[in-house]
Amino acid sequence: MTSPAHPSSRHGRHGRAWRSSVVRPPLRPADARDELFDAHVAAAADFLRHAWPELTTVEFLTAAIPADVDPDGVPRYSIDRIAGTMTFYRVPIERFLPPGHDDRLHRRASAESTVFRAAAQYLERPYWEITPEIDDD
Repeated sequence: MTSPAHPSSRHGRHGRAWRSSVVRPPLRPADARDELFDAHVAAAADFLRHAWPELTTVEFLTAAIPADVDPDGVPRYSIDRIAGTMTFYRVPIERFLPPGHDDRLHRRASAESTVFRAAAQYLERPYWEITPEIDDD
């Protein structure tokens, strides 16, 4: 009877512990950032819909990049009041973070603050009026 190529013990056939592979672990699937971004936008949109009834009929959409070129720069979001939509662009929101801030927490904060800024513009209110109040207690 032959032994399996990788016995269930923690040592290899030469009595040494198994070694790690030469290459690093595979990267997360490419769509993982898309899914996280969608979840962050949806969470902020859900909060805003509960706080501002005017936003209950607004559709919050996500896209990778803007379809049109803007001479003023790369937009982070677009608003279409006639269609009742706000579209958030993942790549500009995530890529234009300051150096050293490209981690999961900062990407989430950037996505959420962009949703709040777009909602403030849609409602034609100052940004600080629609953000949640923080209790200092």
